[in-house]
Amino acid sequence: MLHAAWTLLLARAPDTDAATAAALVIAVVVFAPFALLSWDVEAAAAPYIALSAAFELGFFATLALALRSGEVGIVYPLSRGTAPVLVLLVGVTALGIDVGGAQATGVVVIAAGVLLARGFDGRASGRDSAWALACGACIAGYTLTDSYGLDHAAPVPYLECVLVPTVLGYAGVLASRRGGAQPIRRAATPRIAAAALCIFGAYALVLAALERAPAAPVAALRETSVVFATAFAAIVLGEPAGARRVAGAAVVVAGITLLAVA
Repeated sequence: MLHAAWTLLLARAPDTDAATAAALVIAVVVFAPFALLSWDVEAAAAPYIALSAAFELGFFATLALALRSGEVGIVYPLSRGTAPVLVLLVGVTALGIDVGGAQATGVVVIAAGVLLARGFDGRASGRDSAWALACGACIAGYTLTDSYGLDHAAPVPYLECVLVPTVLGYAGVLASRRGGAQPIRRAATPRIAAAALCIFGAYALVLAALERAPAAPVAALRETSVVFATAFAAIVLGEPAGARRVAGAAVVVAGITLLAVA
């Protein structure tokens, strides 16, 4: 729910890029004291932090690009639904994880749900869909990376270490393109501050889950946010929520459930 909420808040911002940068800056500043108080980061965590930060930077960049013209009800199922599928596929092909029948079925069901949610009625452009799929790949990348990085760090300081270079990269590039940090400062409204708290809170909860369970079911279960995002987009943004889109979101969650319990 937290993840769907901050995505909605950023999607409603007049300048999605600047709002994303402002939310990241606020999150890093607000949670810095908590990270310092619970500091437990080994040197061995450094390569995982660097790789996770690269994937995070790609995630926020591709999400902002997808949301510029794409509808939340389409972008969200595409990006979030493909992530657990990729986590499972990479785990099998690169990490030697065995896959059972229920997991394979879950992958197929999620893929079907994503296609159903996207539809072929022309509402989702190829460009928006491509950015959404790239976003899903980044989600899978940092999920797998974090599952190993957390062997060497506590969740909150680990997250702070990941977000600092992400913020420097994202906000730095945006400021250089916009002629300074003024657009980011203008975007730092109370609504975006709330998004910042949701960003950090949602990610911290995922990291806490990754300490207790394998990456594939964690990645799958958190994508139940697809249901919340579809509902929020319809209720708050007034996006169309026809039977096809609602059914697509439900099918994605059904596939996610199969992966989670497999």
